[in-house]
Amino acid sequence: MNDQEILILEVGSVNDAAKQAAASWSVSPEDVVVKVLEEEKSFFGLLGRKLRVEVRPGLPLVILRGRRSISEILSRMQLDIDVSVTPEERINLSGADAGVIIGKYGETMKALEYIVNLTERNDEESPRIRLDSDGYRVRREQSLQRLAQSAARKAVRRGKPTYLEPMTSWERRIIHIALKDDASVETRSVGEAPARKVVVWPATSKKAKSWEDS
Repeated sequence: MNDQEILILEVGSVNDAAKQAAASWSVSPEDVVVKVLEEEKSFFGLLGRKLRVEVRPGLPLVILRGRRSISEILSRMQLDIDVSVTPEERINLSGADAGVIIGKYGETMKALEYIVNLTERNDEESPRIRLDSDGYRVRREQSLQRLAQSAARKAVRRGKPTYLEPMTSWERRIIHIALKDDASVETRSVGEAPARKVVVWPATSKKAKSWEDS
């Protein structure tokens, strides 16, 4: 958290501080934490009390703004989805219509993640906004790891390359990492997005595997 995410205010109440900071940061008052530093008592009831407070967001501002932005998008789409933030600071999408926003192999969710990062991240130092849906990403990663091992066995058994289905850059990276220590195969990404895919080749030499991606 940088100094721009901490405010020192003089206000009449804690609620006033929360509302003022929330308006400044474009978040909800419930998303800020207020700490009283000093309290000036009223003088025989003639003057209202004054508080000197420190206010900071409860989570990184980019995460809070991302959650707000996603909530607005889903509301306009009239989808029954609850938007929350996990302890790992991922924005979690759950509810009756979660499958709609996940899309095939997570493509819709990845597209939404890209849009929100594009609109809400002001600089490269800000945390990247990550979306999930009740652990979908972990399950998908495990599924891709199993797919990678199966493709490697098939390539070695047949002695020729195994072509996988087109994937996102994140999914291709999972395949590459899953097989990078397997000396029996090499992995490469071929084609152009959105049809870019991973090919698993039987190893033909002792050269280092090539798994650069974009």
